[in-house]
Amino acid sequence: MATRTDEEIKGEVRGHYAEVAKNAVDCCDNSCCEDASTLYTIQEIQELPSEAVLASAGCGNPTAVASLKPGDTVVDFGSGGGIDCFLAARAVGPEGKVIGVDMTPDMVNLARANAVKLEMSNVEFHLTDMEHTPIDSGSVDVVISNCVICLAPNKDSVFQEAFRILRPGGRVFFSDMVLVEELPKDAAEDIDNWVACLSGAELKATYLGRLRTAGFEAMEILSEHPLDNSEGWRAGVRSMNITAGKPAS
Repeated sequence: MATRTDEEIKGEVRGHYAEVAKNAVDCCDNSCCEDASTLYTIQEIQELPSEAVLASAGCGNPTAVASLKPGDTVVDFGSGGGIDCFLAARAVGPEGKVIGVDMTPDMVNLARANAVKLEMSNVEFHLTDMEHTPIDSGSVDVVISNCVICLAPNKDSVFQEAFRILRPGGRVFFSDMVLVEELPKDAAEDIDNWVACLSGAELKATYLGRLRTAGFEAMEILSEHPLDNSEGWRAGVRSMNITAGKPAS
């Protein structure tokens, strides 16, 4: 890992999640989607395309804690097959707007196809890095993300971009993998652990510090859960729901 550049890491991540998108399309029945029921209620996912649910690779449900309101503009960093965008689009209604951004072409194509199936006109998807989006500054009410920032090699740029596009008083709601203790060197340097959302995770204090440096305030850990059946060094990895706000002025 120490010898890989940021772009090489992104390439590994992009390749892995392209396969996730392809496998979602190849799945022939809803039995593939059972794991999502641990993060989403049956009521939330029962009317979504199975491809959207299967392509979900998150560690939480950010829309459940984001308190979205009708008319809000929401951006999802790392939108994948679109599951969180579709849930957000329901919450913000036709007068609101949801924008998904993802760097993997297969995921963006899948999300767009899912949006057509759902006939949702208030959601759109862009193929772009979340560090450099085409979204106007100060135009967004809420930024969400689900187990994606831990995959980013440059988290400062991600937080800076979220801060830029948010309106004053806007908020972020991130479900992400965060550490409560350092990983062993061999685990941290394993690229397979990076694409699995493990070795790209950072210590809680570091993560919150990066948010603060980007300009956010009122950081809060809304919930924290260990990995299921975690053993050894994995016991130090947590799934957390985190919120922070952009100052109102």
